[in-house]
Amino acid sequence: MSSEWVTSSLLDHYEVRSGLSKPAKDFGSGYPFLTFKDVFYNYFTPDSLGDFVQSTEKEREGCSISRGDVFLTRTSETMHELGMSCVALRDYKDATFNGFCKRLRPKPDSDLLPEYVGYYLRSPNFRQAMLALSTMSTRASLNNEMIGRLEISFPPRKTQTRISEILKSLDDRIALLRETNATLEAIAQALFKSWFVDFDPVHAKARGETPEGMDDATAALFPDGFEESELGAVPRGWRLVPFGELLSHTIGGDWGDETPNDKNNTQVAIIRGTDMPDLQSGMSGRVPVRYTSQKKLASRKLQDGDLVLEVSGGSKDQPTGRSLYMTDGLLGQFDCPVEPASFCRLLRPASQELGVLLSQHMTYIYADGKTWQYQNQSTGIANFQTTHFLGTELVTVPTDDVLKVFAETVRLMIDRSHLTQIAQLTTLRDTLLPRLISGQLRLPETEAAIEGAL
Repeated sequence: MSSEWVTSSLLDHYEVRSGLSKPAKDFGSGYPFLTFKDVFYNYFTPDSLGDFVQSTEKEREGCSISRGDVFLTRTSETMHELGMSCVALRDYKDATFNGFCKRLRPKPDSDLLPEYVGYYLRSPNFRQAMLALSTMSTRASLNNEMIGRLEISFPPRKTQTRISEILKSLDDRIALLRETNATLEAIAQALFKSWFVDFDPVHAKARGETPEGMDDATAALFPDGFEESELGAVPRGWRLVPFGELLSHTIGGDWGDETPNDKNNTQVAIIRGTDMPDLQSGMSGRVPVRYTSQKKLASRKLQDGDLVLEVSGGSKDQPTGRSLYMTDGLLGQFDCPVEPASFCRLLRPASQELGVLLSQHMTYIYADGKTWQYQNQSTGIANFQTTHFLGTELVTVPTDDVLKVFAETVRLMIDRSHLTQIAQLTTLRDTLLPRLISGQLRLPETEAAIEGAL
């Protein structure tokens, strides 16, 4: 390492403070609140904090958020969620932070650049050192004494700035790709709503008009009127079918064991309900890897076209019923087979085309709040009434030619969002990160690699 680099204790540069532990009744309104999830997923504090909470003036003064503040997750059910970090890049008026986090506030004489620190604390070497000091009983834990034994290595300020700029260029590209994915998802949902909820093309043809934005060949596939069925009015030739009748296979999920044993010796990635929004955004870092048996895996291994349905969990503000459509692009992010978690269920559509339709149907009814109707909460945990849902939730199924056009169009959007460069750029960033912050890689070499990737 270059002689210009310095290694010192984190506490030579920071003062440590714990956050607020607030009851559930205080959440949802009040002042901005930095959550555990914000810290886990961000190198830098986001522009809009993840929640709001009622707090006193004294609490806001003692647990404030200012530029340069570092936040660490201090306790978690799993080791890999412990000690993750983010750094505030500006002051946040009236904001406070969660009690599951530690705040490290820079001392006045510190020469550490906040952006550099944010990346350093996410480096594998630092993570390994931090986890080696942590304790694990029923929960993983990181206390002040452990933080005091952690060290940070850093070059002169100018070099810190350049290293941060290089890594952030990758983060900016990743963020742009995620925005593109969100746009594609919105377009797919708009198309689903137009064709299968509002029936815009059918109404247009009934008025003697050409459906807006549609070529003649596609428009010709739609009927020009409606007919009554036992279950309600549908476009002529279309059907209303219970969701469950469109599946070829369904089974509950699995959880397995944290370490291999004689019974469960096969490594699997387990998708939980909480992982679904992250996977749709190109983030797979929190998906736990566990061990199961070959027998259980045989009937639960996810494949291209499957749906994962969340059937337990939720909260007073968030119903169960989230879903995730699986593709080869998504499954390819893991180096082992993938299963749904025990609080989820595998739904295997009868065909690839129906799978695309069902995935968009689930996304629509969840966003519309309809899955509240299928929620049953007799204890502290909300459960999805899966059997009732599969038997009574009606799906509008068009003629085969309309279904084929819709599935091909939307599947292209889904594949594009799942096959973006997010995974590759994330890997490049995480490969460069430890070498840059240890001084092992020269900046000109790094800049050339970044230019080639972008």
